[in-house]
This record gives sequence, structure tokens and C-alpha cells, in this order.
Amino acid sequence: MPLRACRPFRACRRSARLLPGPALAAALTLLAGCTAAPDRVASAPPPVAAPAPVGPPRLIVAISVDQFSADLFAQYRQHYTGGLARLLQGGVFPSAFQSHAATETCPGHSTILTGAHPARTGIIANTWFDPGLARADKAVYCAEDETDPASSSRNPVVSAVHLRVPTLGDWLKQAYPASRNVAVSAKDRAVVMMGGHRIDEGWWYLKGQFVSLRGRTAPPAVTAANVALTAALKSGAPALPVPAWCAPRDAAVIAGKDVTVGQGRFALAPNQPDAFRVSPRMDAATGDLAARLAEDLRLGRGPAPDVLSVSFSATDYVGHAYGTEGLEMCIQMAELDRTIGALFARLDASGVDYLAVLTADHGGLDLPERLAQQGLPGAVRVDPALSPAALGKALAAELGLTVEGPLLYGDGAFGDFWVTKALPETQRARVAAALVARVRNHPQVAAVYTHDELARLTTPAGNPQDWTLRERARASFDAQRSGDVVILLNRAIVPIPAAGPGYVATHGSPWDYDRRVPLLVWRKGWAGFEQPAPVETVDIAPSLTAVLGLKVPEGSFDGRCLDLDGGPGNSCN
Repeated sequence: MPLRACRPFRACRRSARLLPGPALAAALTLLAGCTAAPDRVASAPPPVAAPAPVGPPRLIVAISVDQFSADLFAQYRQHYTGGLARLLQGGVFPSAFQSHAATETCPGHSTILTGAHPARTGIIANTWFDPGLARADKAVYCAEDETDPASSSRNPVVSAVHLRVPTLGDWLKQAYPASRNVAVSAKDRAVVMMGGHRIDEGWWYLKGQFVSLRGRTAPPAVTAANVALTAALKSGAPALPVPAWCAPRDAAVIAGKDVTVGQGRFALAPNQPDAFRVSPRMDAATGDLAARLAEDLRLGRGPAPDVLSVSFSATDYVGHAYGTEGLEMCIQMAELDRTIGALFARLDASGVDYLAVLTADHGGLDLPERLAQQGLPGAVRVDPALSPAALGKALAAELGLTVEGPLLYGDGAFGDFWVTKALPETQRARVAAALVARVRNHPQVAAVYTHDELARLTTPAGNPQDWTLRERARASFDAQRSGDVVILLNRAIVPIPAAGPGYVATHGSPWDYDRRVPLLVWRKGWAGFEQPAPVETVDIAPSLTAVLGLKVPEGSFDGRCLDLDGGPGNSCN
């Protein structure tokens, strides 16, 4: 693509002029948008008439796009010309379900390569609470080892200790010790939940650098990626180009006090690692590192199949900071397409037979202030009276209780609520019953369930689209970790009481805008197809093990095998 096609390239060139050769090239790669024309996305088209592949693929490339709802996919699929366009030529399942109620990053990522619902993986939320935990911080982060004295929920010692089942990479390494299991993301929990317990290389973004599990040494690919990150952050970058089809999204929306969204273009001031993270450039850096590791480790060219897990987090960061329907998300969709295309182009250059699968950990909902302008006047922010602190204070007064510390623990105004263990069991039961009675008839509450009620249910089965709210909650329930009470909010109740900078919209509900995600599969030589019938993300792992010819014990998965090849053969056989 001619450089003159991109207006901001000269500014990028000026800002990086003094960098040494390798750092200059890497920095310009990371400054996504500097070499792309405003109305085009770089493409990585597959060969036109590829021969049918023989045998299992040598590399599985498992991609998760954080907060990439089926709604976003449907809204923008006509505009994709890069990596997502490549995937649209393969197997397309537009209605895949993260079937559970707790539609958060950690539970969602835990389903993708384990083939198991959160009730089985043990990953019920990003954070849960253990009121009996010896440390002052009763919160437990999903990807930490809280038994390590150095760990806290906010500064965790990252570990897969809470993941109760193997991932695809774990199964492969058990069958073939020479198999490599590599995972990359902006988020540590995405790396851990997709990589699992036996990760050869696992890297995530922290304060401007890619870091890893404690005790790991950076290989050359990571060192080079971090040099490029440092250079990119030091120089900053101009605003990203706006595709013509994004113009209708360019409108300011007041989300809260001193918070206006809808017109951001991701200009990057020097030395702003958080702003870099909340932008399409984070995905570009993640894809660049994934490609570097694939090249340096020669993934797909060893004696056994390898797995490369790549979780692109920027869609989630952008969704939280700016919502899903503004100019910012439109630019993000264009840049994501370009970034995935660049990753595929580098994998193509290796000549490796790889199978790429893309899905999401959950969907998302736009901010209520914009939804109210766009045909959903019922969209509102949650009543602050439903927060754990407010409910705990009200219940303490109602029941005449005095306790040291919080009466209720929870991560927000919905989901799991835990009663303090400072009370005797009989009083704890009274508090739980009073909590159910207090919230059951609240106009913003759709359903409320007790721990015992969910524990009595069997694991749901059948079409996830038709599951009841109770069944969706059961798929997120773990008897040891789940709360004493689970509260589900009504549709379009955004569980953020007041918008703030960087946090105007979210996900986490049991509704299909958060549960339904795309599932896309591509392999060179496979026939494409589109199947609109509902499937689940837990179907991915059993489908991939079948393609690989990998034998796992009967009953290892909650999902089923999907025939991923649109030709006359059946990839499940």
C-alpha cells in the first residue's frame, strides 16, 4: 500500500526519525494506523484454490477477541477486508454462546480451550470472595495463587491454580511432550485461562512491557517486542485514521460528569502506557509479539502440533472506556481486522499448515446514555442501593446486627454476594434470607437465587439459547466458590452506578447481548460455510481435539464436536 495513502504517516515518521533501524521498524509496526489508508484495511487473503489439507494441522491458532459480541460482528462484518475477512471465508457460526450467566473475562476465557463451563472449570468470575480467607483482602483474583504471601487480588502472583480442568495445550503436552503451548494477551487472566497449567511461553502487558509468570526469562522475541514497545511509547503517535464508513458514528455523548465519549481517535501522547493499552495499538502489539514468538520458536514446524493462543483485549478496553456504538469502537473494528490480517500474513509466510479459530470471552452493551437515544429508553444505570455496601448497611439495621467489617461481600451490584463469616451460621442464613426478600421485588432485579437452590440443580443441557435464567446461573455456579446469594439484573440495566473516565459501559449479565459471540474457523483448503444454528464456546475444544486426532478421556468436555470443514468430509471423524 503506498505510504502517501495515509495522511498521518509523516507525523509518525518525524516522531520516530531518531530511532535506530530495528527499533524504528518495530515502532512503526506498533503504531497501528500509520501506514493504512483511512478507508481501507490491510488484507491477508488466502490462496484462491488451495489444495485440501492432509492430516492434522501442525499449529492451532486460537484467537479470543475480548468483548467481541455477535452484535458487533454482525454490525461490522460487511466492512472487513483483512484477517476477519479471511475467517469469513471459512466456517462461520454467528451464534455461539458463552452459555453461563457470569459473562466476564476470566470465566469466558476458561471455556474456550477447556470445553467446560465455569461450573466445571471453577472460574466463576474475575474475582470472587472468601470471607474466611486469613488475609485482610478477602477478594480472590481468578488467576492468582492467594496462598502466596506476596499475592493480593490487585497485585496477584499469577497462577493457573484455580483452573480445575486441562486446556487443549495441556492435553497436547500430555500426549506429545514436544508440543509447544504459547499464549499472549494484554491480560494475565486471558493467558492463564487459554494456556492452562503447562505453558511454555505466556506473556501479557503490564505498565508498558510484556511480562510473564514469576521466574521466567524473556526469550529474544519478547525482548525485541519490548524494545519496540518502549520506542512506541516514548514517541507517542497521531490520531488513527477514520474509515469513511465510521463517519456516522462520530457524535459526542455525555456519559457522566466530565465524561464525554463518541469522538475519540486514539492520539497517543508520549509515555502513556495506560492510554496505549486502551487503544487498537494494544492489539497490534499483542499480534506482533504472537508473530515474533511463532517465528522464533518455529511453531508448527516441530515433531508435534503446537498451540498459539492470542487474546486481543483492546475491544474490551475500548468498550468499557467509550461504549460499543461510537466512533472509537468503529475505528477499533477496522484496526482489529488489520491486526489479525497482519498476524495471518506472517504465519502464511512460514508455510505452516495452521488452523485458526476465533471467538470471544463475552459480549457487551453500550452505555445507557447513548442507548436511550437509539431506541432503548429503558437502558439505565443500576440503583446504588443494590451495591453490597448499601445492602449490607440496610440489612444490618433491619436485623439489628453489628459486625466488624462488611456484612456482605461482592464485586458489584449484581452477581455473587457472600455473607461475612464473622457471624454464626444461623445468623448468616438469616442475612441471606433477608437479602433475597429485600431485592426480589426490586424493579431492576430479574432473578435472585440462593446457594442451596443452585446447588440442587443439575448441569443444564440442550440449546443454550433456550436456557432459563436459573440454568444460566447454574452454569456459573461452583459449590465451594460461589456466593450465598446470586442476583441477576434486568435487561439493559448497566451495573455501573455512575460513569467515570475509562469506565462508562460494561458486561457481565445473563442476557444474550453478553452471552452470544461469533465463532469463526479457517484452514487453508477447507470449504467455507455459514451455520446459524446456536453452538457453544465449549464446543471448540472437542472440535479441535478431533481435528488433531487427540484422544482424551470420555466425559472430559461439556461441549460437542462440530464439523468444521464445509466439504464432504467430517472433521469430527
